[in-house]
Amino acid sequence: MKLRPLADRVIVKRLEHETKTASGIVIPENAAEKPDQGEVLAVGPGKKNDKGDLSPMNVKVGDRVLFGKYSGQTVKVDGDELLVMKEDDLFAVVEK
Repeated sequence: MKLRPLADRVIVKRLEHETKTASGIVIPENAAEKPDQGEVLAVGPGKKNDKGDLSPMNVKVGDRVLFGKYSGQTVKVDGDELLVMKEDDLFAVVEK
């Protein structure tokens, strides 16, 4: 990837939602909600605290994360739609 996040920002790729309900009903694309899960593709070095020390990031590349439906800034890179957001915008890491 040719995108390197700065400070405490992360690059996330949304994971696709199911387009069919459990009962087999197909959900049209324009009615489907935005997925609120994604995979971390890149992380910044961290945020500096009041003393100037670098605070390490709590997420790493490959983590599956939860975030708000309208979190982050959408960008297109090499045809992929990615999100750039601060680590504070992430709600949780999904453990496997």
